[in-house]
Formats: sequence, C-alpha cells, structure tokens
Amino acid sequence: MQPKIFSSPGKALLAGGYLVLDPTYEAFVVALSSRMHAAVTTLKKLTSGGQTRITVKSPQFKLGEWTYVIDTNRLPDMDLSEVSGRKNPFVKSTIVTILSYLRPSTSYEIVITIFSDSEYHSQIGSTPRSSRNGKRTFYYHNKPINDVPKTGLGSSAGLVTSLTAALLYCYTGDGFLTNQRQLDTLHNLAQVAHCLAQGKVGSGFDVASAVYGSIVYRRFKPALINNLVALEPARFSAGLGELIDKTNWNIEHQRCCLVPGIHILMGDVAGGSETPKLVTKVQKWRLENPDRALSMWTALNESNMGLVASLTCLEQFASSNKQEYAKLLEYLDAHSARDISASEKPAIQLLKDVVSSIRSIRKLLKIMTVESGAEIEPDEQTTLLDNCEALDGCLGGVVPGAGGYDAICLLVSENSIKKIIKSSATLAEFQHVHWLRLLEQRHGLIEEQASDFDGLF
Repeated sequence: MQPKIFSSPGKALLAGGYLVLDPTYEAFVVALSSRMHAAVTTLKKLTSGGQTRITVKSPQFKLGEWTYVIDTNRLPDMDLSEVSGRKNPFVKSTIVTILSYLRPSTSYEIVITIFSDSEYHSQIGSTPRSSRNGKRTFYYHNKPINDVPKTGLGSSAGLVTSLTAALLYCYTGDGFLTNQRQLDTLHNLAQVAHCLAQGKVGSGFDVASAVYGSIVYRRFKPALINNLVALEPARFSAGLGELIDKTNWNIEHQRCCLVPGIHILMGDVAGGSETPKLVTKVQKWRLENPDRALSMWTALNESNMGLVASLTCLEQFASSNKQEYAKLLEYLDAHSARDISASEKPAIQLLKDVVSSIRSIRKLLKIMTVESGAEIEPDEQTTLLDNCEALDGCLGGVVPGAGGYDAICLLVSENSIKKIIKSSATLAEFQHVHWLRLLEQRHGLIEEQASDFDGLF
C-alpha cells in the first residue's frame, strides 16, 4: 500500500509556565518545526480469527520495534503485552486507548513506522539517512531509544498524537484532517493516552500543541482523566466513551502565531533541570503562601497575555500597514531590546510593547525563583538572557516551560538569525549555547507527502 503519513510538531511554552497547570489561567504555546511522523505502511483486514496484530517500528533506534497481538473479543485489554517483552508505555497506552474507545470487531494486521526529526534527540554517535528525493533526513542511533538523551521539545506528545492519528485512520479514516469535531476527539484521545503512559495527569499543553499548533491554551480539569483511571478495568471502555463523546472538556485552544518576520530562536544550554522537582517546589510555595501566590500569578497571567496582545497588535499592523511594518522590521534588524526600550520614537511603540511584556514576565518569574527556591530563572540564565538583550534583532527572551538550566527561547527578527548565531559564536558569554535550527509551525497535526519518505522504509 502507499504509506499514509501523519506528523505532529514539537513545542515551546513561551508564556505560562506553572500557570498552565491551573485551568484558571492561559498559556502561549509555540509549535516548532521538529516533528514526529507516524506512517501506516501495512493495513490488512484479516478474514479469519479474532486477533489483531499491531507492530510499531522506530528504525532510528536499536531494538525499536514493538508488536502487540490483541484478541478483539476481549477488548478492552488493559494488560496488553508486547510479544518480546519490550516496553514502550507511550505506544502501548495509545493502542489501549484507541482500541478501548473504538471496540472494533474486525481484525487487522497493522504496521506503523515512526520517524523522529533530529532536534528531539542528541545526535552524538548517530548516522544520517535521507529519502530518495532528499527532502527527509533522519538520524539513526546504535542505542535503544531510552538511552539516547532527549532535548525536551515534546517528543512523547508528538509520538502519541501522530500514532493516535495513524490508528484512527486505520479504523475510521482521516476525517479528522478536515472535521473540527473529529480533530477534537483525536485530541482528547491523545490526552488520555499520554496521561496513561506517564502515570499522571499533566497540563496537556504539549499534546494540545501537537494537535492544534501554536495556540493560547487553557487546560482541562485533571479530574476528567483521574476519574477515568480510577474506574475498574471492566468499566474503562464505557467510561472512556462517556468522557470522549459526551463530556465537555472546556479546553481553550485559540490559534495564536508569531507575526511575519519575527521568529523564535531556541538555544540549548549545557546544563539540565528536573522539571518535576521544580514544579514540586513551586506548588509547595503556593500552598504555604496562598495570598502571595495568587497575587503573583494574577500579575504573571496579565504579563503573559500582555505578550500575546502585543504580538496580536503587531500582526494586525503587519497586515494593514505592510510598508510601515517593513520599516519596523528594518529597525529591529539593526537594534537590540536595550536600544528599543531606551528609545522614545513613537514609531517603534509596538516593538517596545513586546520588549516590555517579556521583561515583565521575566521579572515576575525571577521573584518566584527567589521566593519558592525553585530555579525557574537561575542567575546563570538571568545573565545569559540579559546578554541576549544586547544582540541586534532580539526583542528579548525567556527560559521556556518550567524554567531551569537547559534552554532559552528568544524572539528575534528573521533577518538577524544568521547574524546572531555567527556573532555570538565568538563571545565568551554564549560559549555554552547551541542554537537550534527550529522555526514556528502554525499548524499542528498534518498529513505528509508519502513520496518524501521513499527509500526510508
């Protein structure tokens, strides 16, 4: 068969770290050009027997193949086992979730191949391999997937989302590509599968971005999935159907993209942080200081949405005043955030608003760092981000997501990216920064051209 291929993007939580855990607040999630791909390469209806065989391959990694044999007469099978004893909780949970929801009576042989873009993992010791037309290049490792360091761009959410799409296609077709209600169903199923795999209910912003792209996101209430998980296995399928088909999740996912000529520039910083420990410290501080935390989070939410508003104003200006906007970008190309902040020129007020919003977010996160003891924006990152404000073309930046030592995220003019990368390479203050060649993605889940993958299967 001609492969049917779906892909989902990575993510960066630009504004809304910690607040994204609470349904009271919103967050700005930027989808990234790193993508996880799921290709249906075999789909055969079986005419005899009641067993479905699903194989998920990940040829870029050693031992990257997982096969599950499912008795369609015994669904849902929460104790689904891989035939060779290999474990991949994200693959297993996605299969369990989809089959428990659909309860298919028809048996199939299904083979799905997963491809992971290079930005998701360390490329040390890997070997590149390209498709016949050269449009796709993936890196192959001689280690199992769990032994290859990840970069924190949302590979598990991308895997679950693209695999959910591939499995739904096998059983129900690809209507979710054009039908919003079906896409919302896919999203909710992917959220359930991702939570089952992780053994906890997260905020869900990574899965939401993998489905919908760059968005302003407000999460669902954790009880929706916690109540499902608490059910007896025999009631899981019915409970899942009720949750997916008859429950309003009250999720917000408004499309919100960066403006033309303004790009995201991610920097991988030699370091590393354990997000769960940071979150635990912040939650402890919030419980012990409820009034102070409420005041801080209210102010931080206003600053986060101020950034969204300033970017929206820029986008409106760009569409209605193309020539003046081009001049604004030219000014940004030649000036830094410090220059812009100090300037009194009325013509650049829209740029000043963006710089001011980013600084306000950083100021509040720094206060939270000091008061909670969680290293959200540690001193080393403060120094680094302050230095970034001196780079021409840079509007400023933040430590994305939960913060820590492992990354920075800048908003820069498109024309300045090469200059920033080149000039910072000779500066001592940037010696530990590896700039990632990532772009924003407006769209989340999409179908890919199968011909671009010829020669990789």
